[in-house]
Amino acid sequence: MIAEVQQVVANYTHALDELNVPELEAVLTEDTTWTFTMPGQGVLGPVAGRAEVLDFIREGHTAQTGKVRHHLGNVVVTTTDATTAVVRAYLVQTRNTGESIQMISTGVYTFGLVRSDGAWRISELTMTLDNAL
Repeated sequence: MIAEVQQVVANYTHALDELNVPELEAVLTEDTTWTFTMPGQGVLGPVAGRAEVLDFIREGHTAQTGKVRHHLGNVVVTTTDATTAVVRAYLVQTRNTGESIQMISTGVYTFGLVRSDGAWRISELTMTLDNAL
C-alpha cells in the first residue's frame, strides 16, 4: 500500500512539471483542495475542485520562466486505514532557464489521499514554503 501511495505522489510531481493534464486528472479527486502558505503572502487558497486546481496549474505554467521541477525527499507515508493515507515530503523547487539552474524554493508538502474505485487519489494538498518564490 505504501508503494502505491508514493507512486501517486511521484506521478503528481511529474505531471505537474510537464503540465500533463490527463495524468493530473487521474491522480486528483473531483473535490480536491489545495492550500499554500507563502512567507510574506500568508495563506493562499484553498483552491477547491479539480477543475479549479487545473486552471491554477495552467496559470502557474504560463507565468513561469524556464523549466521548473518539484523534487520531493524524505517522503513519509502514514495510512490510517485501507482507504486513507497522509504523505509528508520535503520540497526543493528548481528552475533551469537554459543559462542557469537555480534553487527557487524549499518547503513541505502534505498530501491527503483516498482510495476509491481501486485507485489512490490526492484529495487534499497543502504546501508550506520556507521562502518566497
